[in-house]
Amino acid sequence: MRPDAPVAVLGGGAWGTALALAAAAAAPGRTVTLWLRDAVRAAAIRESRESPALPGLALPPAIRVTADPTDLAEAGAALAVVPAQTMRDVVARLGPALSAAAPVVICAKGIERERDRFLSDAVRSVRPRAPVAVLSGPSFAADVARGLPTAVTLAAEEAGLAEALAFALSGPTFRVYHGTDVRGVEIGGAAKNVLAIAAGIVEGRGLGESAKAALVARGFAELTRFALAYGARPGTLTGLSGLGDLILTCASEASRNFAYGVRIGRGVPPGEAAGGKLAEGAFTADALVRLARAAGIEMPIAEAVSAVIAGRLSVAAAAEALLRRPLRAE
Repeated sequence: MRPDAPVAVLGGGAWGTALALAAAAAAPGRTVTLWLRDAVRAAAIRESRESPALPGLALPPAIRVTADPTDLAEAGAALAVVPAQTMRDVVARLGPALSAAAPVVICAKGIERERDRFLSDAVRSVRPRAPVAVLSGPSFAADVARGLPTAVTLAAEEAGLAEALAFALSGPTFRVYHGTDVRGVEIGGAAKNVLAIAAGIVEGRGLGESAKAALVARGFAELTRFALAYGARPGTLTGLSGLGDLILTCASEASRNFAYGVRIGRGVPPGEAAGGKLAEGAFTADALVRLARAAGIEMPIAEAVSAVIAGRLSVAAAAEALLRRPLRAE
């Protein structure tokens, strides 16, 4: 991929819009095509040059907003920024409109709930001949869109492709590190969302900063056990897309998953706690737990989150169950 090659962004939410802005800033003169499913919404954004997902930020002329898949044909790469549970269907629908050589860069953080499949596997199943990459790391859409310093990780199985994509997407304030541990990067992003819900529940329940720090530390141990069992590399988990993302997501209500957990901890039913926003961890929790059990991995915090969301346990009962676990060597 050329450093200034056109880029397509599939999905016009806050994160998709932020990545479109970052891609445009990375290579002045580059055409960035921002695709939205809704033609009416696309037309409104095209007219106003402002996304309702990120109000107050003007879209530069280099960003072309469309709902027409044929506008994606010249893209050198496609950033797939749609919810994890719709990733397979969107790529299957838009794949024929993309160049056969254009890599799909997965920018969502989750696991397919219906099939218990990692997103890279889901994308490969519907576009088997095209390269797949994963982008993840500690990044809030508003920070990236405003040009605040942010660092993320991009992984592809082919080292040369990962490096080319990273250089093409890196800009003055958006720094993209690269590697080949696709599984490690995507597991870090998916699992930390579930753990962020747990941290939010602790916050909302008023259990204190000490309890939250302990939960994050033990949660990271869970994430590490799970990721290593599925082939991730240890260094990936202590990097941006593992520990880095976990720290950010468990520390601020700007994180949708953390905020979702805070509301549950304050007594809001799980079905209402998202407040109309997407908390990917709520959909990932069950799949994460099933995959952990299949690999013989203990993930008590993730299991507690899954049980609370499903209504099998109250928050109080889940906390009591975790505190009653046998003491063991760390």
